[in-house]
Amino acid sequence: MTRTEYPWLLPSAMAAPDDPGPAGKPGGRRRPRRTVRDWVVDLLAFLFAVFIGTVALDAADQAGNSEGLLMADMLVGLAACCTLWARRRRPFALAIGLGVVQVVSPLAGGAALVALFSLAVHRPFRPVAVAGGVGLAGMVGQAYLRPDPTLSHLMAIILGALIVLLFIAAGMLVRARRQLVVALRERAVRAENEAALRAEQAQRLAREAIAREMHDVLAHRLTLLSVHAGALEFRPDAPPPEVARAAGVIRDSAHEALQDLRMIIGVLRAPGDEGERPQPTLVTLDALVAESRDAGMKVTLDSGVDDPAAVPSTTGRTAYRIAQEGLTNARKHAPGTGTTVLVSGGPGDGLTVEVRNEAPLGPVPHVPGSGQGLIGLTERATLAGGRFEHGPTDDGGFAVRAWLPWSP
Repeated sequence: MTRTEYPWLLPSAMAAPDDPGPAGKPGGRRRPRRTVRDWVVDLLAFLFAVFIGTVALDAADQAGNSEGLLMADMLVGLAACCTLWARRRRPFALAIGLGVVQVVSPLAGGAALVALFSLAVHRPFRPVAVAGGVGLAGMVGQAYLRPDPTLSHLMAIILGALIVLLFIAAGMLVRARRQLVVALRERAVRAENEAALRAEQAQRLAREAIAREMHDVLAHRLTLLSVHAGALEFRPDAPPPEVARAAGVIRDSAHEALQDLRMIIGVLRAPGDEGERPQPTLVTLDALVAESRDAGMKVTLDSGVDDPAAVPSTTGRTAYRIAQEGLTNARKHAPGTGTTVLVSGGPGDGLTVEVRNEAPLGPVPHVPGSGQGLIGLTERATLAGGRFEHGPTDDGGFAVRAWLPWSP
């Protein structure tokens, strides 16, 4: 359900004149066609105004007015009631005019009250107050020019003022209710849009998390494949044992890469699905270092953590990924050099992970996409509540260092 289905709920229909302007001219807009509801409401307003005016006309008849005056009163009153069909286009002018006409024609009093009610529904308080003042003045004038013989002047003025204020209050109440409906509908639409944005943001964060995991996991395996495949390419005359060893490492790395890929795809599954591999933690750091040594790297592990199993799983997994990315970068950008992995810390002090490699033996090879892993590690450390630093060392090497919180 939209606001276009209910044009009378639009704020423009409540606060701005409803003059459609000439069709086709600049600034003009075509007047909407009357609906069945509009015809029913206009007919009921006309009949209600005639009923109220008839009651007032009966009181004037009891005052002993001539038949000619009563006939003129009836014609003027019916004409005033007929003008209510135009109240949607000129509500303010109509309310002012009928407030003046009711002074000489009691039958027009009902039309004046309906016009005030319609003005209070579609316009703000200031024009309603002006038209209400004119209506009250008309009631006072009618009480003196066309008095009701059953009421005193003071009682007629008080009763007329109460009726005018009652119709104005009812119109303002309807206007407030319509504005509340419009506000609630806008709030519902805004809530739906915000929910869609949150869902889109959640999907984007999930895609980024999966992409970061794929980079951290697969880059390590694919680098091993690249190193040993390059060794076979540049040393075709290598002894058969070395060729077999390199081929075995390539086979094992490809198998591990496939397993890691299955593990990443498992992130997309619902919790509890079978086939998910355990996530790495600080306990598996020794296996990572051993795997890098088997690939030909010179890696030294210096761990000052007494019990790696006591490290929280999230912190240990983040530390493992940082060390894995540091070893991958050292293997890509400084092959053949020594690399040191330092791990220290304890509960309450936090966990510090540092990977430092020596200066490259030759020109640093350019690798497409370099730097993306460091960006991912920065995000990982930040999400874990820690810090991440990286940059060249004094001896020409490169180091990455992260501090992660470790609650006692």
